[in-house]
Amino acid sequence: MILQKISVWGIIDVVLLVILLAIVGNQLYLWQKGRRVAKIVENDEFQKGMHRGQLIDLREKDSFNAGHIMGARNVPFGQFRVMKNSIRKDMPVYLYDQGKSLSTRIAIKLHKDGYKDIYILKSGFERWNGRVKKSK
Repeated sequence: MILQKISVWGIIDVVLLVILLAIVGNQLYLWQKGRRVAKIVENDEFQKGMHRGQLIDLREKDSFNAGHIMGARNVPFGQFRVMKNSIRKDMPVYLYDQGKSLSTRIAIKLHKDGYKDIYILKSGFERWNGRVKKSK
């Protein structure tokens, strides 16, 4: 009986380890792929270039309304497929979300669809130090 319990816990440990490795592997893949399809930039460089392109906030509407980068347009991650056609291919695209993971995923999708000039805010809105606007 004790041997059976040990083997069950051993199997659970192996399964959890495999799941953890899969999550880490996926994050590394996204990080590497994101660096190939988009330029990940700090606040200063993002702020300098965002005025010559399309500034897209990928957070949900409630987060956007609570505060967003001045001049940003809200294209929530969950509605991206429907709203993607409103993003022009002939202009640079500046993406941000709370961190950077959603922006990386969207940058990969945009690149597959032929977008070439894509920028991601490195630390996301969470650490943005520029002007912010709150919606009503």
